[in-house]
Amino acid sequence: MTGRTAAPAAALEACRVDAVDVDAFEVPTDGPGGREQDGTMEWDSTTMILVRVHAGGACGLGYTYGDVSVAALVTSRLAPMLLGEDVASPPALWHRMGARLRNAGRPGVGAMALSAVDTALWDLKARLLGLPLVRLLPAYHDRVPVYGSGGFTNYPPDRLTGQLAAWVAQDIPRIKLKTSREPDRDPGRLTAVREAVGDGPELFTDANGALGRKEALYWAHRFHEEWDVRWLEEPVSSADLEGLRLLRARAPGRLEITAGEYAFVPQDFVNLLEPPAVDCLQADVTRCGGITGLLEIAGLSAARHIDLSAHCAPALSAHAFCAVRRLRHVEYFHDHVRAERLLLDGTPPLEGGALRPDPGRPGHGLDVKWSDAEPYRVYGQHVP
Repeated sequence: MTGRTAAPAAALEACRVDAVDVDAFEVPTDGPGGREQDGTMEWDSTTMILVRVHAGGACGLGYTYGDVSVAALVTSRLAPMLLGEDVASPPALWHRMGARLRNAGRPGVGAMALSAVDTALWDLKARLLGLPLVRLLPAYHDRVPVYGSGGFTNYPPDRLTGQLAAWVAQDIPRIKLKTSREPDRDPGRLTAVREAVGDGPELFTDANGALGRKEALYWAHRFHEEWDVRWLEEPVSSADLEGLRLLRARAPGRLEITAGEYAFVPQDFVNLLEPPAVDCLQADVTRCGGITGLLEIAGLSAARHIDLSAHCAPALSAHAFCAVRRLRHVEYFHDHVRAERLLLDGTPPLEGGALRPDPGRPGHGLDVKWSDAEPYRVYGQHVP
């Protein structure tokens, strides 16, 4: 079922959830030796947990990236409570699902499960109304700028420079590489990248929380002064709010300190904003409570005059972040771009360094390419 059948708006509240499907797909990485690394982690696959909610002859689709246990949590805690519920108000169901997750643990895996279901509900409502999701949301924009993201620490020099230079060739004006796994190697890596892409593109770095406070401050100055780095993501652990505030106060003026990808509930974002621990806030629509959660976070960032950048999941973020008033950009992350193109039909094309939602496709316009996806399936459940 493609989920493109529209029902009259007047009949929307009569539509009730009659089934929920939960699947997980594990896509191996394409890094050297089948592995990829950043400052603190190594992995060999990316797992997409995909939720489909059925009502009124339509199907809404949402997903997150995480462990397969997220799929089990959706199946056991969230899918059963949705059966028979009307789909007119995703935020009302979001609130009830959050309460349902209280004892299971809402941050972390719970928030990721909630995000996938909430996004599916928003997509379902848009499809029932025959609208693109961006038109259903309170959109401020019709496209989202991107920055190329990858540059893993285990890439050999030619793979590193080739990947980042390819993004620049696609008119992406900002690019990011992983750093700080072996800090002494970073000068050579940054120099090679600058030589490959020239002085024009903005250069971003991501330490993934690998550094201590003073070490991070040292590298912040070197990164900016020697390679004109403009973005230092998670120089210390995102749990070290005092350390982030120290870096924000003492880093070079044109180097932004950023974090937020591991924030799950609204209070996590409040903690990063009061007092400010970042120059630009990040949020991941597949982790922060889905579209309903993102709308709350967008309000927080706007009220505090701090831009919000989308962490990963570019195919979903292309719609969702059009509703963010203080939008900065979306992370065009190598692993997620691969997984979304492999598993899903309708991913938005890159045009002029931005992703633009397709106004001709209802919902977010994404559908599963089942014949391509089936070999990667590691979980599948139908409720009821």
